Amino acid sequence: MEKLNKLIQTCKCGVHLTVNLHRDYYETVEQYFKSNPINEEYLEDIDKDVYEKMKETNTIIELQYYPDTPIGFYKVYHYDLEMAIDEALSSLNVA
Repeated sequence: MEKLNKLIQTCKCGVHLTVNLHRDYYETVEQYFKSNPINEEYLEDIDKDVYEKMKETNTIIELQYYPDTPIGFYKVYHYDLEMAIDEALSSLNVA
């Protein structure tokens, strides 16, 4: 929780965490990304090892955060919540 709180405090606008939304639609990880062109674009930014582990564990952690304005955001996909938060903090140069 400490790292998540740090991310929330660092961002001037919203922080959105979604866990396993694909399961609500009975989709696999692959189907989730391929069923929507917007989601499919993010595949290019996901490390292949992370994506393979997401498929293996059937887990999608989606962390979207707005550090400066309600328009510009970053999005991290991962299979591990703590690692996703670490990646987000790193992208903002916050230790």
